[in-house]
Amino acid sequence: MSKKIPRFKSDAEAEDFVATADLSEYDLSGAKPVRFEFEKKAARVNMRLPESLLDAIKARAKARGIPYQRYIRETLEEAVGKHHG
Repeated sequence: MSKKIPRFKSDAEAEDFVATADLSEYDLSGAKPVRFEFEKKAARVNMRLPESLLDAIKARAKARGIPYQRYIRETLEEAVGKHHG
């Protein structure tokens, strides 16, 4: 039987755990890939959208567990074929 991943109070605790634990003993089936954003976001965009479209965007972002503005940015990156990270 696999062990559950403990909850961590800090990044340092998580780093220590990963550095020392045998991860093959843990249930990682619920793990989700995470994409980190390192590039500085200096440009701004302001646009009007139909409220129904914004609601749909927010629902998809919520389902993915990310902020809706990040979801919009990722969708735009995919549309133009430019992937960061």
